[in-house]
Amino acid sequence: MGIKGLMKLIGDEAPSCVKEGEMKNYFGRKIAVDASMCLYQFLIAVRQDGAQLTNEAGEITSHLSGMFYRTVRMIENGLKPVYVFDGKPPEMKSHELKKRAEGREKAKDELEEAKETGTAQEIDKQERRLVKVTKDHVRDAKKVLELLGVPYVEALSNLIEHSSILSKDSLCFKTPVLLRRLTMPESRKLPVQELHYEKIMSVLGLTHAQFVDLCILMGCDYVPNIKGIGPKKAFELIKKHDNIETILQNIDLEKYKVVDDWQYKDARRLFVEPEVYKNIDPPKWKSPDIEGMIEFMCVKNGFNEERIRSGLKRLEKSKGKINQGRMDDFFKISKVVSTSKPTPKKDAKRKAGKQKGNTAKKLKR
Repeated sequence: MGIKGLMKLIGDEAPSCVKEGEMKNYFGRKIAVDASMCLYQFLIAVRQDGAQLTNEAGEITSHLSGMFYRTVRMIENGLKPVYVFDGKPPEMKSHELKKRAEGREKAKDELEEAKETGTAQEIDKQERRLVKVTKDHVRDAKKVLELLGVPYVEALSNLIEHSSILSKDSLCFKTPVLLRRLTMPESRKLPVQELHYEKIMSVLGLTHAQFVDLCILMGCDYVPNIKGIGPKKAFELIKKHDNIETILQNIDLEKYKVVDDWQYKDARRLFVEPEVYKNIDPPKWKSPDIEGMIEFMCVKNGFNEERIRSGLKRLEKSKGKINQGRMDDFFKISKVVSTSKPTPKKDAKRKAGKQKGNTAKKLKR
C-alpha cells in the first residue's frame, strides 16, 4: 500500500515536484527496483484472453514474462536495474497483512457469486483481487535475473541504502530520488514520474519529522490512519500543530476516531531509525546465460524460443550503446520557486533594484 493518498497530496500541494520523462533519460543509472511490487503488477497485468499465462503443467508464468521483458527493456534503455526482494516484514506490518488476507477472503466469496450471476468483467475483477506473490514466484524471478546476469539483493527488514525505488513510502526513509511507473506495461504509455525528496520537503515546508508524522496520519503499512482524517486534513493539522502528539491534544476525539493502542510511535521509529543493511557487495552485471535462459523459459515454461532469443539479442546489443553525456541533471535538485505571492515590501525592493540596474546601463551608454 505504501502511504495512502501521498501522490494526491503532492499533486495538490506541490505539483512542481513531479517531473515526467522517458525511461531513456536515466541512461547509465543504477536503479533499485521493488521486486515484490513488480511481481504483483506482472501477475495482474500479463494475461492472455483475460487469464494468467501458464505452462503445460498449469503453473502460472505471467511473472516470468513480465520480469524477462521488462528487465530487457530497462537495460535496452541504458538503465542498470538492481532488484530488491523483501526480507522478513516487521511485526508492525501484521495489521496490513491481516487486512489484505481479509480482502482476499472477501474476494473469494464475491468471485463465487460472480461466477453464478456476474459478468466476465466482474469475474476478472475478483480474480485479480485474489492475486498473491508467493515464494515460488520469488524463486522463479530470481532465477530469471540470475540467467540475465542482473543483480538482486534481499533487503533486511524491507530496506537497503538506495538512490531510487518504486514504493512511495521510501520517501519516509529520505530516498533522494523516487521513480514511479518504471515497470509499467508499454501498452499503458505512461511517462516515468520523478520525485526528489529534498524538493518535496522544501515546497511543502516540512521537516523530515513532520513528513513522517504526516504519512502516519494518512495511513501506512504499519498503522491505520485516524478515521475521518484524509490527506488534506492531515496536512493542515501537521502544518498547524507540528506533530501527532500535539494534534491528539487538539482534535475532537469523538469525531476523529483513533484505534485502540494506536502504535504511531513505533511506526515513527521504524521510519526514522530503520534497520539498514549496509554491508553488501557492489552490484555486478554479467553476460546473460543464453542457453540456460532458453532451457528455463522455453523448454520448462513453454515460451516462444524465437521471441526469447530476440529479447536476449536486444540485451547483448544494448551493451554496445555509447553514453552520449551523463544525465546528471536528472538527479540534481531543481531550484525551488515559492508559490506564495511576494509581499508589497519585497516587491517594491525588487522593482527598485531593477530600475537601478536599467539606469546604470543608460549611463554607460
